[in-house]
Amino acid sequence: MTENASRPSSLIHTVYGEFVRRLGGWISIADLIGLLAELDVDAPAVRSAISRMKKAGTLLQERRTGDRSGTGYRLSPAMEPVFEEGDRRIFRSLEPAELADGWVVAVFSVPESERAHRHTLRSRLGWLGFGNAAPGVWLAPARVLPDARRLLERLGLDAYVHLFLSAEYAGFTDLRTAVADWWDFPAIEAQYAAFTDAWRPAVTTLRGRTDLDPAEAFRAYVPMLDQWRRLPYLDPGLPEPLLPAEWNAVAARAVFTELHTRLAGPGLGYVEQVTGLSAATHHQEPFQHRGPFQHQEP
Repeated sequence: MTENASRPSSLIHTVYGEFVRRLGGWISIADLIGLLAELDVDAPAVRSAISRMKKAGTLLQERRTGDRSGTGYRLSPAMEPVFEEGDRRIFRSLEPAELADGWVVAVFSVPESERAHRHTLRSRLGWLGFGNAAPGVWLAPARVLPDARRLLERLGLDAYVHLFLSAEYAGFTDLRTAVADWWDFPAIEAQYAAFTDAWRPAVTTLRGRTDLDPAEAFRAYVPMLDQWRRLPYLDPGLPEPLLPAEWNAVAARAVFTELHTRLAGPGLGYVEQVTGLSAATHHQEPFQHRGPFQHQEP
C-alpha cells in the first residue's frame, strides 16, 4: 500500500470526519494514539496535533467514566457544519455540470481598513472551486451557490459579497478560452495525476482479495481519503465542453471509487474494534446512503 506523508493534524481530521463522527463524536486519547500508530504517527506527534486543534477550537476535551473511561476529545459543535459540507463535496457526484444550468458570480469589495478579509475571501472562494475572472469577480457553476452561501455566512464574510445567478455567457472571448484563464487547469490536473499515480497500484493489489484484514484496510483508507478530500474542493466541476481534452479527473475518481468501496467498511470495523464503540448504536449508515458519486442535494 502507498506510504502516508500527511501531517498528523490532517490525519486526525480525516479520522474524526470519517469515523469518529459515526461513533458519537468522542474518542479517548489512548484509542486515538493507537489508531494513529497504525499510520506511523507516534504518540508525541498526536498529542501535539491535538493540542493545536484544541487551541483552534476544533476539539473539546472531555473525560468519561464507565466502560470507555479516560480523557478524550470530541468535535466542537461549531465543526459539524464544516464536516457536513465536506461530506457533500467529497462524496457527492463531481460529474461535470450542465452548461445550461448557468453560473454563480461572486463580486466582493472590502474596505482598505479590513483588507485582511480580501485574502480570506480569495482563498475560500478558490477552495469552493470558483475561478477568478477579474479582480473581485469570481464565478463557478450554479450548483456551487448553496455551499458558497453557507460558507460566507459561517465566516461572517457575507456582508462583503454580492452573489448573482447568470444563465449564459454572452461574449466576447470564446468561453472555453476564457475559463482556461480563470482556472489553473494544469495545477488541478497535476494533483489528480499525483493521486492516481499514488493509489492505482493499491487498486491492482486489492482486486481479487477476499482476506483483507480490517487493520490493513484502515491503514490504506485513511491516507487515501486524506489525499483525496482536498481535490473535490479544487475541481469546479465545469461543464464537459469547457474542460481540457482527456481531463484526468475521470481516472482519479475511478481509483477513489473502487478504494472507497473496498476499504471504507472494513476500516470502520477496525475503528469499532479498537474503540469498543459502534456505529449501529448511533444509527449511522455512512457507507450506504452517501455512496461516493451519487448526487446529493446540498
